[in-house]
Amino acid sequence: QVQLVESGGGLVKAGGSLRLSCAASGRTFSSYIMGWFRQAPGKEREFVARIRWRDGRTMYSDSAKGRFTISRDNAKNSVYLEMNSLKPEDTAVYFCAVGSTGGSSAPGYDYWGQGTQVTVSS
Repeated sequence: QVQLVESGGGLVKAGGSLRLSCAASGRTFSSYIMGWFRQAPGKEREFVARIRWRDGRTMYSDSAKGRFTISRDNAKNSVYLEMNSLKPEDTAVYFCAVGSTGGSSAPGYDYWGQGTQVTVSS
């Protein structure tokens, strides 16, 4: 059974940084795509970034480009999201997801973590 466990969320001031982690277990992920999404109160879940496990190729949303970095650690079966220059509008629950299709759309992912709260104060 696939399990994704996020950690690293918290409260940070605008301009600060956080590093989110996602520990994956339950299968071999070498042919899968790992993604980060976020959902703010009253808003739809939106794509943040994704990484192709096989070759590390990445893709970012426009809001994440230049500020966030997604990476993976094959040995630890983990994916990370380094977030810098955080803004109050980055406040949301951040979810880790894995799928065979991936991309920037939530239906492309088959498994989801429980989410971790990120709050950025002004």
